[in-house]
Amino acid sequence: VPALRGKTLVNFFVEPSTRTRTSFELAAVRLSADVINVSAATSSLSKGETLKDTAKILEANHVDIIVLRHSSAGAPQFLAERLRSSVINAGDGAHEHPTQGLLDTYTVREKKKRIEGLNVAIIGDILFSRVARSNIFALTKLGARVTLVGPSTLLPRDFEKLGVTISYDIDEVLPTADVVNLLRIQHERQRKEYFPGIGEYIRLFGLTKERAKLLKPDCLIMHPGPINRGVEIDSELADGNQSVILDQVTNGLAVRMAVLYLCGGIAA
Repeated sequence: VPALRGKTLVNFFVEPSTRTRTSFELAAVRLSADVINVSAATSSLSKGETLKDTAKILEANHVDIIVLRHSSAGAPQFLAERLRSSVINAGDGAHEHPTQGLLDTYTVREKKKRIEGLNVAIIGDILFSRVARSNIFALTKLGARVTLVGPSTLLPRDFEKLGVTISYDIDEVLPTADVVNLLRIQHERQRKEYFPGIGEYIRLFGLTKERAKLLKPDCLIMHPGPINRGVEIDSELADGNQSVILDQVTNGLAVRMAVLYLCGGIAA
């Protein structure tokens, strides 16, 4: 598809990524863009250059789109306000992950044919999850009833302000769920211990084969990845008939192609 022919996209990933970076790269290639991959280790950030100066250098080389993943919340917005190039948020700290929210919502809509009225349970490390926030914004706007589940230390009551229900009992929530979206523990963002141990987390919040018997037969099982098998979800369930995890990956490519087209392809 020649929608971005003659345009240049930079994947600027200050944090590690496999799924999102690869998905954006494939999306750009499918739209005929030229793609450059930049990491913190290979950029002048490692020499003390500021994010703004690095981005300005990229823009001076006539880059049309910058896809940014950064550890600091608000970094993509910061650049978007200072550059002429289009800036796409590929995840900023524990703040947001907009394209993940879009592809998750699209996957639910594809499988369930609707969003409004569905009961969606988001389970795991909510406090440090950018995926949770983006999913909440998208799903509640489209009329889903969202319940957050996790340890009290990783699920502050403040989240109720976003129009969701909070529960600390996974077994109470699973029987009515139409969708469960499981989130991994974000160890890299935590500066202290938020629960006694992995074994305790699995016992209280892991989606085990036995616990999955509480689910409706048509309940969707989702996970944004990377999966910690045997922790937030048993392997058999991740690969089972109710899992749409690989569908999320496939749909991510289409969603990101649409985002790139809207950000850089219309005027082409």
